[in-house]
Amino acid sequence: MPPSPQPGAGKPWTIRALLTWTESYFSSHTIDSPRLTAEILLAHSLDIKRLDLYLQHDRPLEKGELTDFKALIKRRINREPVAYITGSRGFWDSDFSVTPGVLIPRPETEILVERGLEFLNAAKAPCRVLELGVGSGAVIVSLAKALPEHSYFAGDISADALSVARKNARDLAGDRISFFRGHWFSCLAPALKFDLILSNPPYVRSADIPGLQAEVAGFEPGLALDGGSDGLDCYRQIIAAAPAHLNPGGELILEAGCDQAQEIQEIAKGVGRYQGVEIIKDLSGLDRVAHLKKPID
Repeated sequence: MPPSPQPGAGKPWTIRALLTWTESYFSSHTIDSPRLTAEILLAHSLDIKRLDLYLQHDRPLEKGELTDFKALIKRRINREPVAYITGSRGFWDSDFSVTPGVLIPRPETEILVERGLEFLNAAKAPCRVLELGVGSGAVIVSLAKALPEHSYFAGDISADALSVARKNARDLAGDRISFFRGHWFSCLAPALKFDLILSNPPYVRSADIPGLQAEVAGFEPGLALDGGSDGLDCYRQIIAAAPAHLNPGGELILEAGCDQAQEIQEIAKGVGRYQGVEIIKDLSGLDRVAHLKKPID
């Protein structure tokens, strides 16, 4: 850590000097994207935009500002994710509030939004949309913000997650989403049906969690990661129960692990109430999303 407010004899720590030092320090501790991370954390600490770091690059920092920034550096060196440090993560076209009570939204999950928008844009009438395991609300809020004419519902078993999701909904999509607390479909009336159901359920094998990146295993909620011994516990429950809550022609869109496509297809085949399973790849070419459709009666 910088030993004093001076990088050299008689020279104060400027924004430019501090960014250069922090980038090197992060690199020596194998922190991903060290320059970008330094910029994000310093901009957050100073409550300015990243662009302003360069517009004010020669600005000397006060002792209190250095102290505050050092605290953020220590948190990142301890592998705390940047999103939890700043309390925010960009997803789709918005910045979402995040806390350690929710999974950090990831770029690959945007496929759920893409597919959801395709379905809703093709609909000839207003639809009822449900997200299970809403987490931060990134998916359902992005849909409600883009297409407010539909009806949106979202559930989670975690009270902390629902609190974060509700905040994001208020901030980004207004009062358009109805939230409930419960385990998957357990608290929904049997007759309640939807046109589209989406979910990014836990899919990591229990035994694999300790071997995940320290940022994930040490900080992200186990409830949102642990999919049971084979990672498929939640898929069995959701895929089996969803047809009873889907209208004819309705669709179920699930994010999945990159090596789970075959198993999910077998689960859906065993349920026997779907019109096949389409597996969608992410930008890395990995299997990422399972798209299931209920036949039209």
